[in-house]
This record gives sequence, C-alpha cells and structure tokens, in this order.
Amino acid sequence: MRRSVKIATTAVALVGLFALAGCTTDPNVAPPDSSAAPTDDGGSDANEWFDQELFDTQMAQREVVPEGPEDEPYLQHIDAEMIDTSQYASTGAKKACFANASISNPWRQTGWITMNQQLKVLQDEGVISEMETRDAQDNDDTQIADIDYFISEGNCDVFIISPNSTAAMTPAVERACDTGKPVIVFDRGVQTDCPVTFIHPIGGFAWGIDTAQFLIDNLDEGDKVVGLRILPGVDVLEQRWAAAEKMFADAGIEAVDHFTGADPAEIKSFISDELAKGDVDGIWMDAGDGAVAAIEAFEDAGVDYPVMTGEDEMSFLRKWKETGLTGLAPVYSNFQWRTPLLAAKMIFAGEQIPKEWVLPQNPITAEEVDVYLEANDGMPDGHYAKFGGENLPGYPEVWQQRQIP
Repeated sequence: MRRSVKIATTAVALVGLFALAGCTTDPNVAPPDSSAAPTDDGGSDANEWFDQELFDTQMAQREVVPEGPEDEPYLQHIDAEMIDTSQYASTGAKKACFANASISNPWRQTGWITMNQQLKVLQDEGVISEMETRDAQDNDDTQIADIDYFISEGNCDVFIISPNSTAAMTPAVERACDTGKPVIVFDRGVQTDCPVTFIHPIGGFAWGIDTAQFLIDNLDEGDKVVGLRILPGVDVLEQRWAAAEKMFADAGIEAVDHFTGADPAEIKSFISDELAKGDVDGIWMDAGDGAVAAIEAFEDAGVDYPVMTGEDEMSFLRKWKETGLTGLAPVYSNFQWRTPLLAAKMIFAGEQIPKEWVLPQNPITAEEVDVYLEANDGMPDGHYAKFGGENLPGYPEVWQQRQIP
C-alpha cells in the first residue's frame, strides 16, 4: 500500500533496514539511455558513464573550503551562485509538501528521521505548519502521481522533491514549478533548472576519486582490487565506479567488479571465488552495506585483511576499528535531508540562497574513526555517522529507536 503521511501528526515506524544503503542517484548528470551492460566478470562497462568534465569539476570541488557556518555543514555550500528569492517572501507558517522517492534503505531512513526532527524545530518557530509526505516506494509512476496530487490539491506553499529517477520525474517537477510556488529538489536531480534550488553533495565522481586514490596510495602496481557494487544503472553508483575504474587502470591496479545486491551471502561468495584465483589486495565498495560480510570473507579464508573502502555506516566503522584494517569511509552527506526545510525557511524570508546548493562530502579517515565511534555510541548498525543531527531535538534516542514519535 502506498503511504500518504502528514508528518506533523502521524507516527512512522522505520523498520526493515533494506539492503541498498546509500543508494541515491547523482544529481549532476542524467543517466545514459540504457543501463550499463554486464561484463564477463559480473560488473558493468563503466566507460559509458565516465564524464571527464564532471570528473574534473568534482575533483576540484573536493578541495574547495565550503562557505557557511563551520559547525553546520548542512548550511555550507561550494562554488555557489547565490540567487534572489524575495518574490516568495511572506509571513506566517507554511505547508510543505514532500514527494519522497522512498525510505527503503538505511541511508534514506537515517535522513528521514533527521528531516523530521528538523521539521519539529521549524514548527516550533512558526515557519512550517505541517509537512505532508507521500512516499513513492521507489516507483516512478507513483511519484509522478504523488506530485500531481499535491498540485491538484492546491494547498502546498512549497514543494520539496527527492526524485526517484532523473528523466522520468522531470515533467512532473516542471508542472510543480508552473504553479508559481517554490520548488526545492534534493539528493537526486532532474533535467530542468526550474526549481528554486537543487541541493546535493558533491557527487558520485568525488566518491570514486576519494576511494580509488586511497586504495592506490596503499597498494602497489599490479595489485588486485575487487569492486563490490549493489546494483547497475543508478547514475551515482555507476559514476563512483567509473571514476575508480579509470584511476585504477591509470595506476596499473588490476580491478574486477561484481554486483551483489548488498546480499552478504553473494558478497562472501564473490570474494571466496576471487581468493581462489589468487591474492586480493583491496576491496572497493560503492555503498557500505555489506562491508562486514566482505571482511568476514577474508576471516573465513584465513588470509590477511585487504585495504578497504566502505561507508560511514556504523556497522563498517565498528568492524574497521575491531580489525585494525587499513580503511576509509567515504560519505554521501546524509545531513542533506535537513537542508531543504532550512532552504524553505530562507526562501519565505526572501533571503539569497544557492541556485545549485553543493554540500561538502568529506570521508572519514583512520584518524577520525574513534571520534565518530564515540559520537555515535549506542546508535544501530544502520545509522550513518555523519548524519548531522546532533543538535536537533530527540537526539540521540529518536535515531537509536529508528522511529518518529
């Protein structure tokens, strides 16, 4: 059954931490016309997803010091073109209408909790009266209907949209823009610039650059890396691997990849097969869910731990610390779920905001693991260390319980 929820009054239990952690679509680029074709080794041809211009842009943005409050990364921005929003300035509490792609994985669930705690703050401030949310459950047709429902209802003061996919959602977003009400798109992009602002971390190429460079720096030419990927055809995930694959090739690192669906049994099977062929020196992942299974596969085989990249999901950070392996936790900034509501507040105040709101995306290094483990002590394994909600009401209990009271 499709969900239609008025968050201001309805409790939502976040259960079933599904497998596709951190599964988002890259905001910066539309996917090719067809999904990446599988190769003989079980992976995909990343060449069709490689974009040198975007690679170079995100490479550079990784080094930019963000503007904005130092202790509020969800309000920081990189290389922003600031725009005037005075046309939307008005007083009184506003109704937000949120068309969400889904809460079908731990990354989105963590963001969903954080967003709703931010909502409570803005309700207390008299900025937002309520946020009506419709959950598309990862279905394009459902989300199109959700957006059209909000438009026909006519009671939305601001549209907030996290698209399920890029091209399919573009016409519906444009129809929302045609209402004259402000539209805020975040996480995943669309092929129109009609929204007032588009909010996202740097992107998939930045993830691929961070992770591949870490492995290259800690391996030797001729070493072998196994890429563990959750699914094909999702642009941010494909771009992560496209960047990494190119860099591995340039550095003389042997790299093979497998789609696992984040299934622990599949992950262990693929690694077991690769170990049977010879040494595996590095593990690269496009999402951290399943990282523990990957590490356990080496333990089961009785061989040395690999150099490894996972994600800032707590399960990986804890296993990383326990084993002492050489690791890196890339981040696809989960705190971005706060930013759309804060952007709405700024829009109705007539303040300038970024047209494209690029948020920082900084990995967790070995020197920082203990800090984030301590800061997130008591959080469940599906929680994300850089979620950015520590100063919100309900912390830490709401995130520990994985539900909205």
